[in-house]
Amino acid sequence: MSAPRLVYADQQGNIYDHPGLAMAGAAAGAWEAVDETQCIPLPEGSELFLLPGRLPVGVGAGGRLEVLESDPNNPHQRPTAVAAFLAPAHTSTLSAAYQTQPGAPTLPLFAYSAVGFSRGSFVATGLRVDSLPRQDAARFPSPERIALAAKKLLRTYPQNRLWQHLGACALTNCCPAARNLMLGRWEAPLPTSPLCNASCLGCLSSQPQGRFPATQERIKFTPSSDEVAEVALHHFGKGRDPLVSFGQGCEGEPLLMGELLAESISKIRKIRRKGTINVNSNGSLPQVAARLMREGLSSMRVSLNSLIPERHQAYYQPKGWSLGDAIATIGEVKRVGGFCSINLLCLPGFTDRPEEVEALCQLVESTRLDLIQWRNLNIDPEVYLKELGLGPAGKRMGMEQLIKMMRARFPWLKHGYFNPRLD
Repeated sequence: MSAPRLVYADQQGNIYDHPGLAMAGAAAGAWEAVDETQCIPLPEGSELFLLPGRLPVGVGAGGRLEVLESDPNNPHQRPTAVAAFLAPAHTSTLSAAYQTQPGAPTLPLFAYSAVGFSRGSFVATGLRVDSLPRQDAARFPSPERIALAAKKLLRTYPQNRLWQHLGACALTNCCPAARNLMLGRWEAPLPTSPLCNASCLGCLSSQPQGRFPATQERIKFTPSSDEVAEVALHHFGKGRDPLVSFGQGCEGEPLLMGELLAESISKIRKIRRKGTINVNSNGSLPQVAARLMREGLSSMRVSLNSLIPERHQAYYQPKGWSLGDAIATIGEVKRVGGFCSINLLCLPGFTDRPEEVEALCQLVESTRLDLIQWRNLNIDPEVYLKELGLGPAGKRMGMEQLIKMMRARFPWLKHGYFNPRLD
């Protein structure tokens, strides 16, 4: 069976395919050969990242895994490993294979999929898990058109601080959800919370210890319920296939703003009885979740990296709550007939270990969970595994095989990447 070629970068950042080494991938640090059946064409909107201080790993003659220590085009220089950051709606099935050198910097908060070159194009190890086009690169117009739409809305709501914040998210940070709000379609963000009750290793908006650079700026104020309702009602009234979600990358934990969320949902429901209102949460406050369901919340997505308590604790570093509370929150949503999903933060070689798979199946069986969103964990894999005290897996199912098994075992369970519009 044919294999894509290894991809590497020279010291100037130029990317090449290797003339004699095939592509390799990694699962929690364990290298393995990759063939074409494990790859997809690099999705539009994906990015290629250089991995400084890391040598590429490929497959040589006889299937031997080899560290590429010199650039074939310049034998006196060392090459650099390359990874793919997959476009939204895609889940990684293998990470990039590399050997980290002494003094290598910590990788920033992205996901690092294996990438190769085959038949004249880049390929990557992954699969599309959601057919919705909400964040497909081809579905976004030019930056100029987005800017025109955003500036018009910001002029319409000059006194609403939340509109102004979201406009900056769309124009400055190119947040896909904020841009979709400006374009009047799909899922709109409703960030509310400057505070959090966890210190997640991979937090995108707060890194007080400076281990990783924060990739998003956290909201610095708490909007009023009128400001929140105004954004939501505008989107419900004018948006195409609209839904709204609390709990964004630019905020902390929304359940800490329970009173504000309850008031906001109540004001929205007085005018719009229908329409999907969702909360993305760490699930830390089950009773707040129960109250929001009573006020008219439609769905909740609970973020999890693992269903094994000590591994959940090591990643989230929760303050005054635990994995048990997150599971209880799922139960509260399901108890009243709400729709509940989990945002499963995936890393090949970790998520598909036997003990992780067993714990995940137990959750689905016990709660009748509605949906798994198979999201890639954005973190340096070596830092993550070290913090959790883990090495390479002795056994693993494989990410694609795991998803196939879950489909067969739990026929009611949905699989995707985005929060669904329920009405």
